[in-house]
Amino acid sequence: MKILAISDPHGDYSKIKKIIEKAGEFDLVVVVGDITNFGPDEKAEELAEMFDKPVLAIPGNCDQKSILKALEKSKAINLHGKAEQIGKIRFIGLGGSNPTPFNTPFELSEEEIENALEGMVCSAENSGECGTIVLLTHAPPHGARDELPFGHVGSKAIQKFLDRVDLIVCGHIHEAKGTEKVGKTVVVNPGEACKGSCALINIEETGNKPIEVEFVEV
Repeated sequence: MKILAISDPHGDYSKIKKIIEKAGEFDLVVVVGDITNFGPDEKAEELAEMFDKPVLAIPGNCDQKSILKALEKSKAINLHGKAEQIGKIRFIGLGGSNPTPFNTPFELSEEEIENALEGMVCSAENSGECGTIVLLTHAPPHGARDELPFGHVGSKAIQKFLDRVDLIVCGHIHEAKGTEKVGKTVVVNPGEACKGSCALINIEETGNKPIEVEFVEV
């Protein structure tokens, strides 16, 4: 399965069509938050309509919590706090972010993040149907794709799921575009879609081949 991963469009979709054209063939789109820049919520529907492939989406900390209703109305699948099985791949989603100094609209405590994810990850681990487990979060795990000049700012709750899932696609930290591997987990930050960045992620559903990541710029 080839996945087009985008994050942090912040309501500016001017480069999305070029991203789609340059990405070429893909099977699925994942949008990992900051769909808008503090609203309006209806932008979520506009973004989903730009793709002719299935879309899994979660909100970011710069989205209003009310965007969840707009996602439910859109053609995208709202994956916040939910799981979706596609073939042998289990996608698990959680939007928002761990607390920031800026008091943004969609923030969750570390305890809330851990509680929301634990049951879904545990269920996937114990399911015979999952060849690959993919976690979609807006916030990165602490210590991976989360570094700012003053230190690491990722979620310590999400960090606990490193080496339990196969792939984490996250955004939030604009400066941390890239990929790295922690244990068995590949962590990908596609970069800012509003600046023309995205990632193409190729997953062999049974998990027998390494996950391949290619970054695309327009």
